[in-house]
Amino acid sequence: MTSPTEVDRRARVATALGFAAQGLVFISLTTRLPRFSDRWDLSEVDLSLLLLMIVLLAAVGSVLAGLLARRSDSATTLRAGLVGVGLAVVVVALAPVWPVFVAGLAAYGLALGVVDAATNMQAVAVEHRFGRPILPSFHGAWTAGGIVGAGLALAGAHLPLWATAAVAVVPLLVAGAPLLPGERGEAVAAAERLPVPWRPIVLVGLGMVLFYMVDTASQTWGPTYLEDVVDAPQSLVALATLPYLLASLALRLAGDGLVARHGPVPVLRVGAVVAALALLVVVTAPSWPVAVLGFTLLGAGVSVVAPLSYSAAARIAGGEQSRVDAVVARFNQFNYVGGLLGAVLTGVLGSGSLRVGLAVPMVLVLALLPLARAFAPAGADEAPAVRGS
Repeated sequence: MTSPTEVDRRARVATALGFAAQGLVFISLTTRLPRFSDRWDLSEVDLSLLLLMIVLLAAVGSVLAGLLARRSDSATTLRAGLVGVGLAVVVVALAPVWPVFVAGLAAYGLALGVVDAATNMQAVAVEHRFGRPILPSFHGAWTAGGIVGAGLALAGAHLPLWATAAVAVVPLLVAGAPLLPGERGEAVAAAERLPVPWRPIVLVGLGMVLFYMVDTASQTWGPTYLEDVVDAPQSLVALATLPYLLASLALRLAGDGLVARHGPVPVLRVGAVVAALALLVVVTAPSWPVAVLGFTLLGAGVSVVAPLSYSAAARIAGGEQSRVDAVVARFNQFNYVGGLLGAVLTGVLGSGSLRVGLAVPMVLVLALLPLARAFAPAGADEAPAVRGS
């Protein structure tokens, strides 16, 4: 395995910036949803339908990313997605009438899916160049961007909604960063014609479904749980999310080293146990500070599942970068399946009590214990992941 070149190092920074830009814009918009609801007089049903539209269009965008990457490469696809996100945010923030606002959200959902898939395409390609686990720190960049976005939303809480358009500058600037160029040619075409081993990839995908189910359930319903179930002051309900993100960031930044030393299997299994215990703390919490502790531990427990999922899927797919790009674009659909399940299952089963609703992911996350085996490198069930310079 050759050492990473200066091009590879610059691409690593550029890809991390892509993740950070995505997290910053996403959290910037979601934290302002209550204000947008007031602006357009949206009911809870209206808002739920808009969120569903965004998720479904993001899934379409992920498929579109695969098609675009095949015609050009993942770097060009990511740049197009980032520009799309930036322009969509401007439309959402400055929309003069309701139909324009909806169109802006639709465009954002589509561009979100493109960026989501393309950032991970770039990430697995860069990880392959480095020859060691670095996906967790890429996803840590997303979390860091999200934390910055939440901080900006808090700091600008009294600014007019049109000021949200300012965050569009970030993805537009990142679109010009030096990403990793793709490769084309006969070797690539031959690699794309090889059959894809979907069965082991689906097993890894189930692990990602579990992560996004837990992640969405906690971030969607956590604030409501703090306010309605354990009587937290309304001004502190964000503590269901912020400590979760901070713990997730810390573990993702440390995740590269943990996976290199211990391998993905034990890291995932320990994380699954920690996540289940964390949710047990949440659902049995006698007071809101205890529930906040549980959400914090949960962020630490599940933080590396998603990056390790993409890394494992790319490794199983093998072949040239364009082949991996196509697999990652399809694999990204597990993200949205988990997100929908987390929001719907927790809400429906927790309609009488959110303690019951959050007990569902508490149990299901333990399915990562047997699924973790699918994340191991071939012939090394418990061995550390590939090492390199």
